[in-house]
Amino acid sequence: MNYQTITTPGGECLVLVPKDDFDRLIEARETIEDVAAFDAVTRKLASGEEELLPADMVKRIVAGENPIKVWRQYRGLTEKDIADTSSVAQAYISQIENGQRAGTVETLKKIAAALNVSLDDIAG
Repeated sequence: MNYQTITTPGGECLVLVPKDDFDRLIEARETIEDVAAFDAVTRKLASGEEELLPADMVKRIVAGENPIKVWRQYRGLTEKDIADTSSVAQAYISQIENGQRAGTVETLKKIAAALNVSLDDIAG
C-alpha cells in the first residue's frame, strides 16, 4: 500500500493514501463489522437469547394480527395457559388479543414473561 505521512503545523500526524487503497480499507472494516455482528447473533441464537421465527409468523404480525396471539399460538399455548402462568385473567388476555383492551405495561410484562419474549416483541 502506498502512503505518505505529513505533520500539520499543530503537530498532528496525518496519513495520505490513494483513494483505491482507502476504499479497500473501508470495505475491510465494514466486513469485519459484519462478521462481528453475525458472530454476536450466532452466540445469542446458541444461548437461546434470540430465536429464529418462521416467515408466516412474522407475516401475521406485520399484517396487523395481535402479536400476543401469534406468539401464544407459536408456542402452542392456550389463553388459559398464559393466564395460569402470568396471573392475568383469561378474559383480559382474550380482550387484549382481540383489540378490545390495550393492557397496562405491567400486564403486558407478565404476559411477555409467560410467553418467554421481551415486552418489545408483543407491544404494538
